[in-house]
Amino acid sequence: MKANLAAREPEMLREWEETRLYQQIQKSRDGRELFVLHDGPPFANGDVHMGTALNKILKDFVVKSQTMLGKRAPYVPGWDCHGLPIEYKVVKESRGLSPLEVRKKSEAFAWKFVNIQREQFKRLGVFGDWENPYLTMDPKYEAEILRAFAVFVDEGLVYQSKKPVFWSTGAQTALAEAEVEYQDRDDTAVYVRFPLPPDQVAKIGLPTDKPVSVAIWTTTPWTLPANLAIAVDPDAEYEILSNQNERVLVAHKLYDQFIEQTGFAAPEGLNVRLGKQLVGLQAQHPFLDRKSTILAADFVTMDTGTGLVHIAPGHGEDDYWLGRANGLEILSPVDDHGRFTDEARLPNLTGKYVFDANADIINLLRERGMLIGVQNFHHSYPYCWRSKTPIIFRNVEQFFIRIDELRGKALNAIHNEVKWIPAWGENRIAGTVESRPDWVISRQRSWGVPLPVFYSKDGEAILDAKIIRKLADLVAERGSNIWFELNDADLAEKLGLPPGTTKRNDTIDVWIDSGVSHKAVCALHPELRDPADMYLEATDQHRGWFQSSLLTSIALNNRAPYKTCITHGFVVDLDGKKISKSSAYEKPVDAGHFVSEHGADLVRLWASSIDYTADVPFSEEIFTRLGDTYRRIRNTLRILLGNLYDFTPHPTLSPSRGEAESEPERDANRVSPALGGEAGTQLAGVRNRLSHGREEDEGEGSSAMTWVDRWILERLNDVIADCRSAYEAFEFHKVYHALNQFCAVDLSSLYIDITKDRMYCDAADSVRRRATQMVMHEIFGALCRLLAPVLVFTAEESWRHSALGGSVHLQKFPPLEHRGHEASDQISELLKLRAIIGQAIERARQQKLIGNALEAAVVLYSNSDVTTKISKEELEEFFILSDLTIRQADEASASVTKTAYKKCARCWRHRPAVGTSKEHPDLCDRCESVVRAIGKSAD
Repeated sequence: MKANLAAREPEMLREWEETRLYQQIQKSRDGRELFVLHDGPPFANGDVHMGTALNKILKDFVVKSQTMLGKRAPYVPGWDCHGLPIEYKVVKESRGLSPLEVRKKSEAFAWKFVNIQREQFKRLGVFGDWENPYLTMDPKYEAEILRAFAVFVDEGLVYQSKKPVFWSTGAQTALAEAEVEYQDRDDTAVYVRFPLPPDQVAKIGLPTDKPVSVAIWTTTPWTLPANLAIAVDPDAEYEILSNQNERVLVAHKLYDQFIEQTGFAAPEGLNVRLGKQLVGLQAQHPFLDRKSTILAADFVTMDTGTGLVHIAPGHGEDDYWLGRANGLEILSPVDDHGRFTDEARLPNLTGKYVFDANADIINLLRERGMLIGVQNFHHSYPYCWRSKTPIIFRNVEQFFIRIDELRGKALNAIHNEVKWIPAWGENRIAGTVESRPDWVISRQRSWGVPLPVFYSKDGEAILDAKIIRKLADLVAERGSNIWFELNDADLAEKLGLPPGTTKRNDTIDVWIDSGVSHKAVCALHPELRDPADMYLEATDQHRGWFQSSLLTSIALNNRAPYKTCITHGFVVDLDGKKISKSSAYEKPVDAGHFVSEHGADLVRLWASSIDYTADVPFSEEIFTRLGDTYRRIRNTLRILLGNLYDFTPHPTLSPSRGEAESEPERDANRVSPALGGEAGTQLAGVRNRLSHGREEDEGEGSSAMTWVDRWILERLNDVIADCRSAYEAFEFHKVYHALNQFCAVDLSSLYIDITKDRMYCDAADSVRRRATQMVMHEIFGALCRLLAPVLVFTAEESWRHSALGGSVHLQKFPPLEHRGHEASDQISELLKLRAIIGQAIERARQQKLIGNALEAAVVLYSNSDVTTKISKEELEEFFILSDLTIRQADEASASVTKTAYKKCARCWRHRPAVGTSKEHPDLCDRCESVVRAIGKSAD
């Protein structure tokens, strides 16, 4: 029972590698139905943590179970090698590197962790073509990225524009939506006056006896230097609040909230104005010498603030489009590092980080008398996924893909082409696609595939698909470093571009790298296919890889790249806190820690035990509890093997129930060579019933199988059906529960316990014992195969200890047999009676009438006709009693006294024959005959 998994598992891994087990499996399924799970590539930037381990193990469950369902399921693992996660670490360690130096160090860094993670994934028992993975930094893969980009250009999807994008001040680059994560934070929100000059006040019919202002509210005071307008809802009502000093305009619906937050004194409500009456007014900027125009907008909401929205076209998506529509300048006075530039027209703040400048802006408003109120505002704010710094929206010239051209087809594919597991994944990804802005695809970084844009002498961008394809051919031969190794003139000459053509060092968004893997991997690997049958990733990939793959496939193939998408939750601690490589979780999160501590099979058992469609809880305590479940399963396999030690099945008796033989061939051959004569003939009949599930008596073998044997085979068939169904539906937690229940209750608590007497005390070659061994043989083989996708090492170890031969991973799941439930119905009745007997025995034991159940003389008053169908001997075995009397009654009950019979020294049962034999006075008649036979055999 000391599994010692941490030591034994690596030995098994070495044997699997030496025998090339993965390749054997693929060969064994040659010509079978193909199933392709396409691996979403993890970043090669650190050790495998528990979240990544869960993902890889779930994929392995799918691949192994599909293989054992009879399909050919190749698995080509991959890694995402480019991009910010790797470059950020490299640059952090070595400052002042040239782009080419950054790339070379990043490549070495990526290779280091590809090799580390590869061994860690293999250590988890994950099978795959580890010798030939796909890498996004492979020159041939990079060439496919460029060829896909050429198609995007051909289709008119790529364009250049200057507009606000997510900007990481920590990494100095634009970010795609999928590279943004959100954190809760507290910011200082401000209510600010934008004064209306007297001529503007007169336009809305207000007296000019005291100042009039429009009030705005913002959580980003640092954006006020870029304010150029104020937005209102043209159909909303705006209240004019008045006190003895001033009048302020706010939305009527936000009247009470405004007063509560600002303490605006002695309000007097004047007549209401509609938003459209305010449109066109010119308000004075609170601290700069310029006007802010009031504009109508459809994005103004009335849930917070004042209903008058501060507009900075250089710092927000809605602001930008409103500014464009009204001819406003797109002002963004902030540099790559998030520091104010001279364009802010605040000399004292030039060079200051914008978030640090919030306090200065608030003080300036206070000094100018433009601050109405201040509040602490707790909200969710976007952060850079890598530098962990808050993001700003910044107006920068970038390249984009037109999502509107793809959106309709993508949504159609989501709703009509793909099965989503769980079903809510459909609405989640549809929502992200519906709301997604154009895809910013250029990055101001060095480690990635170069953005294949050239510039003429006049600085005009050259986007030419033919040139990009020529570049792709060069990259396929020499790698993408060629872009950085050749100067402008040499590269232009190689590509046939005119003299004076230049290039820049921007790279392509890595979500395109991984997003085109359906083209670069599935479509080009002969053992795979595009579209894949399945993608399986965490829930964040609805914004990430699921979506980037979908959009690129729509652009390239006008269809989805996958038929089924499975989403799993995040690994969280018991408080629900997400665990990842980048989280600040204090306890160990590396998968290697838990593999070293508990063994890979226990980590895999954890992955199978939970409903992965929700967040997945994880703790040391959970592993401790799972250890008990693992030992229970292992002990069941051990006991079955122990009971089969002297059972030698015919090769065709193998529980693989394989397809090499026909049914008649198997029926004819499934007789143990350990038996001959009458026993062998009877066992052949037993085997016949095992094969066909027939409950009727069949000739001489009818006496061998007891009701409990038939029942456990019916239960086994139910378990096979449940597990096959669960594997087919990818509901692995149902496999876990079905097998755990079968081992703990049906086998350990019932069948193994009930048949213990016959296994230990019957003659070794008795038909009853051999029939039970055959049943156990059947159960053992089925259990090993049903467990194999989950307990990959333990199932193999158990299989090797049997006489079955080969690897369990080359087998298929046991098929369903045509069995009824007659025995199950009978045993169900017996279990009710067993409970009644158990209660009576416990009362007698507490009264000191007996010491244990075998000392009891039990009278069972049975209200079930099942006790008339089954022999007294079989009932005594089922109830584990020595002395049983059956009487039929209307109501079930039992009485217990101490038996008058003596105890057999061999089987410990109290039997009438004990003491009647002169030769063996301490044995019952059954045990005496066995001992005599042993003696004769010894002679």
